[in-house]
Amino acid sequence: MPGPVTFRDLINHFGSGLAAIAAVPDLAQRGGRRIRLCSVEDAERERDGLARMGARLVAMGESDYPPLLRHLPDAPPLISIRGDAACLTRPAVAIVGSRNASVAGRKFAAQIAAGLGQADYAVASGLARGIDAAAHAAAIDTGTIAVLAGGLDQLYPPENIDLAERIVAAGGAHVSEMPYGWSPRARDFPRRNRVISGLSLGVVVIEAATRSGSLVTARRAADQGRLVFAVPGSPLDPRAAGSNRLIKDGATMVTDLDDILSELGPMRDRPPAPIEIAEEAADDEPRPADVADDERAAILSALGPTSVEIDEIIRFTGGRPAVVHLVLLELALAGRLERHPGQRVSLI
Repeated sequence: MPGPVTFRDLINHFGSGLAAIAAVPDLAQRGGRRIRLCSVEDAERERDGLARMGARLVAMGESDYPPLLRHLPDAPPLISIRGDAACLTRPAVAIVGSRNASVAGRKFAAQIAAGLGQADYAVASGLARGIDAAAHAAAIDTGTIAVLAGGLDQLYPPENIDLAERIVAAGGAHVSEMPYGWSPRARDFPRRNRVISGLSLGVVVIEAATRSGSLVTARRAADQGRLVFAVPGSPLDPRAAGSNRLIKDGATMVTDLDDILSELGPMRDRPPAPIEIAEEAADDEPRPADVADDERAAILSALGPTSVEIDEIIRFTGGRPAVVHLVLLELALAGRLERHPGQRVSLI
């Protein structure tokens, strides 16, 4: 499925949504794949399904869209929201950690979440078992945001459905960039994690193993210019290995709420600056509708399984930026291109 960066590049290249939609099938075919666009009927079916459950779609330019999230290079162009959207416009802090959390870890997560709520921060997390659930439950009365890996009607895990309903009833919100009816897959959770960190000023990690998804959230937070906090744990507990490593790598160590509030204070009035997004360079020549075979071959030869910066491809091939971006669009729509942080790409 083409991602948010591809969406933005399509709009930038073709100038409007209608022009981009008209071009997509041909672009994808030139990249090596036939695709079917979402029909008007399918879009209306999704909109109506969300409406039946009290949810709605919110586009990036609308006031209810989370303000910090919209400045990311890979911000979702469209999200679905259920609950009170006002919760999404407040300063937020994410709390994530082990699904198999200890009693002490859950207790500390609850203390931190409650304290952040009392300090007028919303608490964001992923509705997972363990730390996520403890943080959500402790912040229900002050506002909490559950970011889902599937559609809003596909709550996961099942045992947290009651918690999810309590979040909405108390004035919190559910958020997803995935379509109505979408069942979450393993690959959707890392994608979801960038939304958790992206709508927050910082991320607090409590009990994370060395291969934990919480570390993915922490890495994305660092890439996004967010603060990263980690709670230390026993060296004998594998659930603390990842969070201890984060502290060694420069994360702020947290032993009480003040460790977080003192760092967040300056950011509350001065949020992280928008991340610079590489765009096609403007020139006097019209944007190409197609690419010559030799130009496409040169760009393909510059790509491989190792990620490279888009600017490096432009320098290496000597091609016009608009031509390079167009070939990358073809490959992305055909499912042959993977995008990486730092404006890097690789072939799949």
